[in-house]
Amino acid sequence: MAQPVPFHVAPRNAHERLRARLETAPDEHAAAVLAAYDILQELHDRGILDLVKSGLAASDELLEMLVAGVNTPETVRAIRNLLFWRGVLGRIEPEGFQGIFQAIPDALTMATAQRDEPLGLWKILRRAVSRDSLRGLTAAVDFLESFGRHLNSLEHADETREPATGAG
Repeated sequence: MAQPVPFHVAPRNAHERLRARLETAPDEHAAAVLAAYDILQELHDRGILDLVKSGLAASDELLEMLVAGVNTPETVRAIRNLLFWRGVLGRIEPEGFQGIFQAIPDALTMATAQRDEPLGLWKILRRAVSRDSLRGLTAAVDFLESFGRHLNSLEHADETREPATGAG
């Protein structure tokens, strides 16, 4: 009858393996280790390590101060307004902003260049009825009309809400 062959696996010594890797690491990674030392020295020279160390030491106090500062009605409203404006600005094509923001320096340049010329009512009216002026005026009136429509809908929404009662 066949006898089983004993098979014994020598236990691995993970500690020994790590020690061997650590001994060869300086040779294999010398450039990276030196670069890391250089980075650490720069962080130390600029005081960033001290700042991080202080921040870690005071992390609980900093968190409490941050929460206290954020937990105000003004901050909550500001965050809600920022989220609202993110949605509004996300719906506007960049070309629309380009037109507005390019018009500002152009208008300022024209206004400062014509500062020495005498202003006349007829000259201003001629410019006001030009195609470009009327187009800008139309855009402004469109905005005002839309704004008024939204104000009107807000007023009607306030009127239809039930008054709050003190009973609870």
